[in-house]
Amino acid sequence: MTPPILQETDSRSTLRNGLPDRYLTPDDIADMFGVPLETVYQWRRKRTGPPGFRIGKHLRYDPADVRAYVTNRKGADRDAA
Repeated sequence: MTPPILQETDSRSTLRNGLPDRYLTPDDIADMFGVPLETVYQWRRKRTGPPGFRIGKHLRYDPADVRAYVTNRKGADRDAA
């Protein structure tokens, strides 16, 4: 039996087509939103981005929270327009 072929995917397309089934890193978030990594850390300090949590010293994001954040932002932008 031949092992399945793994395909590399662009993180930004992952966000549009469904989030991965694992906790996301700050690098994942930066890639998804096309922003510098430092911006992700600023969002966390200012509490303006998707909510993250710590596992020991590592910062992680729940894909469901990221999806809720995007949905909420879309709604807020529509209401402001």
